Amino acid sequence: MKATRALALTAGALAVGHSLPALTSLGPLRPLLAPRLSGPGDPGHVALTFDDGPDPASTPLFLAELAKTGTKATFFLLGRMLQRTPELGRELVDAGHEVAVHGWEHRPLLIRSPRATRDDVARARDLVASITGQQPRWYRPPYGVLSASALYAAKENGLTPVLWTHWGQDWTASATPESVLRTLTRAPLAGGTVLLHDSDCTSAPQSWRATLGALPRLLELCAARGLEVGPLRDHGI
Repeated sequence: MKATRALALTAGALAVGHSLPALTSLGPLRPLLAPRLSGPGDPGHVALTFDDGPDPASTPLFLAELAKTGTKATFFLLGRMLQRTPELGRELVDAGHEVAVHGWEHRPLLIRSPRATRDDVARARDLVASITGQQPRWYRPPYGVLSASALYAAKENGLTPVLWTHWGQDWTASATPESVLRTLTRAPLAGGTVLLHDSDCTSAPQSWRATLGALPRLLELCAARGLEVGPLRDHGI
């Protein structure tokens, strides 16, 4: 009985340790638990980031919109999406954008084993580097939920985890350009890291259209406020 109880306590402690970093996914707690994880940076700069691509149905439209103002961004790529369209990953880098790692599969890390998590991160990181020729610096976990294994895997692969300070809730079926912009600007943008999506592969079908519609308005707003918009590499973190 004692041995069984000890094993149960050990298993419980390991489970808690594995899931404890997930608390940083809670916006109000993140500044207290890990103030740098959200990506606060230069107060005169806004880091523009996109998740879940590259997607041939939508990413080229985002590239075209960004090119109108010469704006650069950081794209957190999924390995399985990059594997399907490697030429689009190279196009991102050729256009001057920064590429980063979002994992291979967009699956919750809390239900994945440490080995599966390490393989997911390493496989995605290696593919991003080999296809684009750019060594990724950043890692963002699926759903913004970290685990102890994910933190270890990121460190092992030379990646810095970063989440966001602002999001547009642009993955929902009800999202509109107006709702995305309104959600993004509930708090001052200065020094923030913005999360948007250039693909609907894990979101409501066609939800990226709301994001694309909000993008020029977001860039205009930042310009009017004297804020430079760019990738994480220029954000001072």
